[in-house]
Amino acid sequence: MQGNFSYHNPTKLFFGEESLNFLKSELTAYGPKVLLNYGSGSVKRNGIYDQVTAILREAGKTIVENPGVMSNPTLEKLHEGVRIARENDIDLILALGGGSVCDYSKAVAASVYYDGDYWDQFWLKQQNPDAGQRLLPVGCILTMAGTGSEMNAGTVITDAANTFKVGHVFDDRLMPKFSILNPRFTMTVPDNQMKAGIYDIMNHIMEQYFSGSDDNTSDYLSEGLMRSLIVASRAAVKNPQDYEARSNIMWTATWALNTLVGCGKEQDWMVHMIGHSVGAWTHAPHGYTLAAVSTAYYRRAMKAGLPKFVRFAKNVWNVCDEGLTDEQVAEKGLEALKDWMIEVGLPLTITELGATADMIEGITKTTVVYPAGYLDLKPEDVTEILRESL
Repeated sequence: MQGNFSYHNPTKLFFGEESLNFLKSELTAYGPKVLLNYGSGSVKRNGIYDQVTAILREAGKTIVENPGVMSNPTLEKLHEGVRIARENDIDLILALGGGSVCDYSKAVAASVYYDGDYWDQFWLKQQNPDAGQRLLPVGCILTMAGTGSEMNAGTVITDAANTFKVGHVFDDRLMPKFSILNPRFTMTVPDNQMKAGIYDIMNHIMEQYFSGSDDNTSDYLSEGLMRSLIVASRAAVKNPQDYEARSNIMWTATWALNTLVGCGKEQDWMVHMIGHSVGAWTHAPHGYTLAAVSTAYYRRAMKAGLPKFVRFAKNVWNVCDEGLTDEQVAEKGLEALKDWMIEVGLPLTITELGATADMIEGITKTTVVYPAGYLDLKPEDVTEILRESL
């Protein structure tokens, strides 16, 4: 490994079918007022909400509810959450839902005690809160596997008025203090959300994996995670109630983006940047937008980072290289990736998500472009990738 890095992850995890039992003891570390963020109400229909609120009441907490957190949390919704937290003098934010609810809760936690324009400072200027600023603690109860938001400091917010979706990874002060991961809870989400989450996991790993040329331990870890995900995803698509498969998907999601496999890596997040912009224009599920632009992007990256793509083909997809050129091996690896995406039931084009040719100029303009991994893209390159993804 040639990179220089520090590693620290303060999030405490509780995993398994009995993990919610640990919530009450964790709550003793925080004050009486809890802001409960959740989505459109599915947690009420499936009974998880009742379990959580019962524990909160047993612990003597005052519950302030903030429902309606959408799959792509908006700036308007962020303003609402900040206002609610300020008005109620909240002590703890508890995210009940998928990665979007976790992302949103961290965004609120960072913004409540910022005296200024937090959207401009944290997301547009990509700054972190000053050392002396108070930050609200966040806990997560996860119902969907995909983002890894339960063990990282990432947030993604959409400015719907300007069709602009942007993420910001805060420092480790904004990592959740604790997260509860019950794989059974992930079985309550629709199959399309499970599938979108599966590709989000895969892409998180690939965007850290496809960079650098050194012999890096992180790459060996990434290959193992990808192989595990491939096996588990196939089982889960056949039987969404397969606990072992769903538990492996959930655990892989956490380790895919809790900063571990990125150690010593340059990383390449341009698929996410393009996918964010597609999502802002189409409102499609995040994992689907990544899948829809990946084929075109990685075929381009393959030419610039051929040795790593050969390794990907051989170590992740078991491609035999006998009698083949490196380029042919790498191509077979990308074909195997595409075949798996089809098998899982993922979209391969942005057209399937509602994007049209006349949107491409706007999507390009709202894509954050920077040097990454093996490519140094220009806006015109993003346009070409989008056209190839139609």
